Amino acid sequence: MAFFGTWLITRHESLTPRKAIGAIFGSAGICLVVGTQAQGVGAQLMAQLAIVLATACYGAAAIYGKQFKGMDPMAPAAGSQICAAACMVPASALMDHPWTLAPSSASLMALLGLSVLSTALALVIYFRLVRTLGSLGTTAQAYLRVPVGVLIGMAFLHERLAPTTWLGLACTVVGVAAMVMPASKTSTSQ
Repeated sequence: MAFFGTWLITRHESLTPRKAIGAIFGSAGICLVVGTQAQGVGAQLMAQLAIVLATACYGAAAIYGKQFKGMDPMAPAAGSQICAAACMVPASALMDHPWTLAPSSASLMALLGLSVLSTALALVIYFRLVRTLGSLGTTAQAYLRVPVGVLIGMAFLHERLAPTTWLGLACTVVGVAAMVMPASKTSTSQ
């Protein structure tokens, strides 16, 4: 989505043939990994549309994140967290009634770990990557979530992979490499 948004709308980054090939290989790899188990449009249309919308928002966020180029990554990360809290705290109060909950200490530690490491620190790293790699390079790493998930399934659930899944994993890695590798010095000097 970041590739198509950049290509069709913003044009804020140069779209090289290598990046286009990377997007094609990454997308093809994901399709091969998902395989024939994916259901067509219809049975779960709302869930499928929600995933497409979330993907579009993720791509748009990376593109919009370029607006913070001159800032310390801490500032947009903190702003994101403050805006999220302003939306989620009232919603949580209305829906979850948190004052009635009695979470265990393990749950509170997990919450602390997720909020500090997986959210706050991750957002600082994310905005640094947007500044240094650009929106296309930053979002290319999302392709790697599928191979990591597959490898975790193999390691802990003893899943066996079909040949098309192996091909999909290879395509995904090639796609990410094509999108994030810096251009060679000979091609940039010409």
